[in-house]
Amino acid sequence: MRILVTGASRGIGRHIVRALAEPGRTIHLHARTVEALKETGEACAAKGAEVVLHGAELTIEGATALAEEVGDLDMIVNNAGVSGTELRPPWEISTAEFVDTMTTNVYAPFILNSSAAKSMLGRGGYIVDLSSGAAVTDRGDSADYWVSKTALLRLGGSFHEAGIQHGIKVFEVAPGVVQTDMTNAMSMHNDRTEWTDPAEVSGIISAISHGELDALAGTQLRAGVDKLPDLLERAQRGITNAERKLRLTGWND
Repeated sequence: MRILVTGASRGIGRHIVRALAEPGRTIHLHARTVEALKETGEACAAKGAEVVLHGAELTIEGATALAEEVGDLDMIVNNAGVSGTELRPPWEISTAEFVDTMTTNVYAPFILNSSAAKSMLGRGGYIVDLSSGAAVTDRGDSADYWVSKTALLRLGGSFHEAGIQHGIKVFEVAPGVVQTDMTNAMSMHNDRTEWTDPAEVSGIISAISHGELDALAGTQLRAGVDKLPDLLERAQRGITNAERKLRLTGWND
């Protein structure tokens, strides 16, 4: 199994790749620099996985080059992302700032997912995007981040609708609020005392890689809210077309 995880050098990404590393798997680890990946790469290799390290900025050009360098995949996990601006209303965010956030959080995943999907046609595979509660809520500030996560959710919905007939299964995994360098730097979390255990996120993604949650493809899974045993039970039981799909659902009355 060939797997790419972006943003794998630290934070949630480091937990994800260690959970995915197994004998017989080739794990492609991405970060801005190869040097930043060496410790994580060694940990994955110690678990029996073949490891390939990639350094690239997730610009349009960088993501395109990364996709070409990695080649065919059986699974991609778009973990890399930026928090964008904070504590400013939309009209105080510059166009350049907005574009930078969208480039990392939306354009790069689009490029990487498109390349991965083309290699999965006819044999299937997994696309996993690290989503957020920001994808389904409103906020007066940080519009670039909120819009980017909403766009990523819609992008996931498109890949699922087009890809499921080809065996391509798409999952939007919201990790909750994991304590990382990024969340520690965000003012909105200054007073937070409760954090999501990263093991809950990596456990869900590991289960996806083993095909244990296939019946839940095309949904947003929420670590810290959706417990893995409950998700495994739901997958065994099956879900309806109206449950947790990547689209607006109707009123409850």
